[in-house]
This record gives sequence, C-alpha cells and structure tokens, in this order.
Amino acid sequence: PATILDALGAIIAWYLPDALTNATQKEIWAATDLVAPMLEKSIKADGIWHTNQEWFTPRSENDVLTAGCINLSLVWFQQGHENQSDPEVSASLKGPSSKDILKAIARPAAIATLALRVMHPQQYWTGLQAFVSLGDKAGSKELPKMSETLQYWATVFNILTIICNRETPNHRDHSLIPKCFDILTSVGNYLNARMSMPSLQLELRYDPGCMIAFSGRIVRHGV
Repeated sequence: PATILDALGAIIAWYLPDALTNATQKEIWAATDLVAPMLEKSIKADGIWHTNQEWFTPRSENDVLTAGCINLSLVWFQQGHENQSDPEVSASLKGPSSKDILKAIARPAAIATLALRVMHPQQYWTGLQAFVSLGDKAGSKELPKMSETLQYWATVFNILTIICNRETPNHRDHSLIPKCFDILTSVGNYLNARMSMPSLQLELRYDPGCMIAFSGRIVRHGV
C-alpha cells in the first residue's frame, strides 16, 4: 500500500493492492453478468475511445465477461440539456432489472464509500449532504424513479462506471471536479495489467482486487 504526496505534503493518490477480498470480487463479477446486455450494446465501430471497439478485447478472446462500458447514475442529464432540465436516473437504471443490479453492487459500492470516508472526508460528507438534498428534490418535483433508486443506491458517488476488457489511453477526465477523488477497482482473471500515471512518472500494478484513488481531472492516467 502507498500514498502519493504533492510538494506541500497533501495526499493526491492512494494505492491499495489486494484491497478487495475474493468474496467481494465475486460479487462484482456477478453484478457484471446482470448488465451484460447493456455492455454488449455499448461498443461502437467508431466514435469516442470510451466505447470504440478498437480498445476492447475481441469477443473471441473473451468468453467469460461481456466487453463494454456503461454508466450507472442516479443523477443524469440528457445530452445537450445539462442546464435546461432536471436530472434523471440514467437509462441503464430504468429497466426491469435495475433493482437487482443495485442490490448486487450494494456491498462493493459501500466499501468504496467507506474507503472515501478515510481518504477524503470532505468529499464524503459533501456527498452525503448532496444525496439528502437530492432526496428532497425528488420528492418535491415528483420524480418517483429517482426516489425509488435512492433507496438502493449505496454510495456517495453519483456515477458508477462499469468497464469490461478495455485498455484505456492516457487521459484526464475534464468533466470532473479537480479536488475530488475517483476510486477505481479491478476484478477478473488476468495478468500484467498496469495503471500508468505519466504526469506523476508512475506505473502501478493493477492486479485483481486493487483499489486506486486519485483526481481523474488532475492526474493523467491510463490502463
């Protein structure tokens, strides 16, 4: 385990190999099976790298998990209407299996939230306050799907991204808040994966069960 400090001594990244037990990894694996149809539909022949087929392991080499990249979000704005409409639950959580998906990821999501409580207390408490306000808004604006989803949403993060069998080019996440942490975890049967952070001149082993936290807006990173 390690923490990475800036010139002023502030922690800018946490690296926790073997943070997730085998049991927790199996829970995440099972939850991924529930979203397999959405993962399969997410891959495109062209377009942005997040869902471009060039970055994913071909299906013939992946007979266990379905490759793809989807977002599960309690608060999602329709594309192009970020400042013109109320946020909604993402389409990925509007289907008949949404409750089963949220129940399946509840414990792993709670573990990430508890980790954030230690790593970045301010972000943790701000997130809790935001979800209290969100619950009030869902009630006052009569957003029943959001109210229902809130009952099963087990994390202070507003988006969970599921990425299966994809390499990621070095990049920054420009839509994120600079001073907030993302938490990344990984599960599966693979060898020799690396998390690169060229802006920090680091390359870290990204083995199954690993947890890494940092600001995706500030730290350039890839896998």
